[in-house]
Formats: sequence, C-alpha cells, structure tokens
Amino acid sequence: MSFSMEVKSELERVIPGSRHCQLAEMAAIIHFGCRISKNENGENEIILHAENEAAHRKYFTLLKKTFIISTDIEKVLQAVKVFDGDKQVKMLQEGVSPLLIKNSCCRRAYLRGAFLCVGSMSDPQKGYHLEFVCEFEKQALQIKEVLRSFELEAKIVRRKKYHVVYLKEGAGIVDLLNVMGAHLSLMNLENLRIEKEMRNSINRQVNCETANITKTVNAASKQIEDIRLLQKHLGLSGLPDNLREMALVRLSHPESSLQELGGYLNPPVGKSGVNHRLRKLSEMADKIRA
Repeated sequence: MSFSMEVKSELERVIPGSRHCQLAEMAAIIHFGCRISKNENGENEIILHAENEAAHRKYFTLLKKTFIISTDIEKVLQAVKVFDGDKQVKMLQEGVSPLLIKNSCCRRAYLRGAFLCVGSMSDPQKGYHLEFVCEFEKQALQIKEVLRSFELEAKIVRRKKYHVVYLKEGAGIVDLLNVMGAHLSLMNLENLRIEKEMRNSINRQVNCETANITKTVNAASKQIEDIRLLQKHLGLSGLPDNLREMALVRLSHPESSLQELGGYLNPPVGKSGVNHRLRKLSEMADKIRA
C-alpha cells in the first residue's frame, strides 16, 4: 500500500463527533467525489464517482451517522446546502457553502473529505509533495483558502484541465496531516524525515571529511615536492636551522597533519608556526622554479 493510500485509510476511520463536522465532511465528498443528476422519475440522486474506495465507505458511514433514520436524498442535499433558494441544485463547482465550514473543526473535516476524493501524496522516501487535484478553479481556491486558515501556504498550478493545489515542504505536509487527524501517518512521516535528514547529514559529513583529506594530501605532496627541489638545488644543509628541521620532519612524516608535524619539532611548534615554515620553504622553491 502506498503512503498516500495509508493516509486515506487512516482518514476513513476518523469519524467526527459533531453533526456539523459530519455535514462538512459529507459536503466535501459530495462536491469533490460525486455528481448529482435526475433519475427516471425526475428525482435527484447522488452518484459517487471518486475512484478511491475509502471515499465511498466514508460517505456511507457519514450518511448513516448523520441521518440515522432517513436517508432521503432531498434531506441530504438540503443539509449540505446544495439547494438554492428555489430548491434547485446549485453547481458543485462553486464549492462547499461557507456556512458549513465557518468553524475550525468543520474546516478540518472538509479537508479530510476533499483529500479522500481528490488528494494524493508522494512517497516521502523520494520527496515531499501533497496535492488536491480539482476539476474547477473555485474548488481549488476554496481549498487554498481553508489551508491558509491553518497557516498553511499552498500554491495552485494548472495541469491540463485540472487545478492542482499543492504543498511541497515536509513541515507543511506534517502540519496538514495533523489538521486532518492522520496522526499515525504523521508519526510515520516524521520518522522517515528524521532518517532522511540523518542520512543526508552523514553524507555531508563524509563528503566534507573526504574533501579535507584530499586537500591535506595534495598540500603535503606539494610541500614534499618543494623540499625535494630545494634539496636538489641548494641542499638542505644550506637552509636556516628552523627550516631545515621542518623540511626533514616533513620528509620523514609525509602523511602527518600540520598539528602532528609541530609535535615532532624540538621544541614543539603550533599549527600556525608549522604552516609559516612550510610556506617559507614553498616560496624558496618557487624562486628556483622562476
């Protein structure tokens, strides 16, 4: 099962305790996952077209919870405020009635219903991306506005004939999972994020250490090359005592760091002192080359 399906499976099991939240989630499922048409008798009927089975099951669970005795379609449509003043079905592309999502708890339920129908999420192992694929622009704008009410800044992009509301930041996706009530998925995502960040941190550290080792080896090779050149043209005996000692120590310990080289000198010298002496030897070698 994909991570996206795991999230939907968890959201399916989150049942709002309040009727107003149940209606908000049902309204989202009807707007994003259903169509309303007339049957042979001229009566309204709700037809589920969402591909996800979790959305189908959640719809019927909410229907049973919210309308315990009667499941009359007219009453359902009236409750989710799909009728206009003349009891005609409004266009679903206009979005869910603001009256149904005026409370924070109802907006959470609305997002659950919308995600069940048109939401998806990429595998966190590969990247962070969560989106709602809406058929109509007003629906996308409504989702974006609801997300903003929870301080989640989403963006909208046009993809063929659809309007896609998306989040790409891991922290934002974690916050949205929390808002929708997918707490188990949130924990799983956080664990994956921690593992990924630790792995990236270790890789950066290894790369940094490798670069430092390469830099040290290249510098040591250049120093030894300079000293060999001085030895060939001037002889080390002609060097000042401090530089001669430094040259001999470097030749004897080609793989040692500057700090280690300083410990071999008598008396010991700090890293900056060693660097200064090696630089003087390098300058003398450069003069010979010139």
